[in-house]
This record gives sequence, C-alpha cells and structure tokens, in this order.
Amino acid sequence: MTSAAVKRRTPADKFEARRQELADAALLALADLGYARTSLRTIAEHTKFSHGLLHYYFADKVELITYCVRRYKAACVQRYEGGVGEAATPEELATACADGLAVALGEAPLMHRMWYDLRTQSLYEEAFRDDVAEIDDSLQDMIWRNVSAYAELAGAEPTCTPAEAYALFDGLFQQALLKHLAGVEAALDDLRRGVRELFPRLVG
Repeated sequence: MTSAAVKRRTPADKFEARRQELADAALLALADLGYARTSLRTIAEHTKFSHGLLHYYFADKVELITYCVRRYKAACVQRYEGGVGEAATPEELATACADGLAVALGEAPLMHRMWYDLRTQSLYEEAFRDDVAEIDDSLQDMIWRNVSAYAELAGAEPTCTPAEAYALFDGLFQQALLKHLAGVEAALDDLRRGVRELFPRLVG
C-alpha cells in the first residue's frame, strides 16, 4: 500500500481494520474454548492483546464472537464458491461442491464447531439471533445457487425448497464434523460421497 493510500484511510477505516486484526487473533481462542468458557479476559489471555484493548473495540464477548464468526463464514463462502464456478457438467459441479465442503471442514474443524456452538446459543441468547439468522441465510443462498446450477446443467428443475436443500447439506456437514472431531478417518470421504449423492435427489 502506498503512503498516499494510507493517508486516504479515514478514522472509521482504521477502526474497522483494527477490529478485524483483533477478531482474527481471537478466532483461535474462541474455536478452542467455545462460547461457555470464554470472556473478553480469557480471550485476551490467549492473544497478544490486552483485555482493555479488546473491550475498547468490542463491547462484550457477544459482539466479538458474532463479529468473528460472520467474518470467518463470509470467507468460507467466498472460498467455497470459487471452487465450483468452472464446472461444466452436473457431475463436475457435485464433485466440486463435495470437495469444497470436505476441504473447508478438514482445514478448520474447530472454527465450524464454533459456528454450531453459536447457533445453538442463539436458542438462549437473543443477542445472537439476528446475526445467526443472517449467516444462515447466506449459507442457504450459497447452497441454493449450487443446487440451481446443478439442475440447470442437468436440464432439470429443483424438487425442493432452498430451506430444505440447506437443511440436508447442513445435516451432512454437521454429522461429518462430529465424526471428524471424534477421530473417524472416513468422515471427510463420507461427506464427499454424501454430497455427491444428494444432488441428483434434489432435482427431477
């Protein structure tokens, strides 16, 4: 970045950049400890940043955790969709989606565990609900774009709703995550197979 570009950054830009830096540092601690065992103080103990600094940029752990998860899930969606855009046949698209989900799970299982933890906590913590719903909507949209693309390549129409498709893919992913965390060696291969086999069942 040039010095001129740096000078054009507004105070708001700098504030947001700092929040992103803090959130990225906090992600590993959050993923390792989970919601119930974290506070801003314990997160600070697992990073190079002080409790006071974290509290300056985030009002509480709810704000920090939701910010972290939203940021991470947005990156996951972008990376995942980048891998399926070149598919030319239904089979290629299903395989690309299956591989993308398996790689995402295998690379960062603790991060995905944190997402499911946060989604469960939203049943109890009203402060999480809007953010969780927005993240869920973005994931559902991602899945539906791929189901629609598969149907178009297959010359067919989806036989399910976006919510139904998301529930099925999410169920496969969560089950694979549970098995992977439990040390089941076949968890990722089972996820790939399950996703590949699910696509043709959703169109007709």
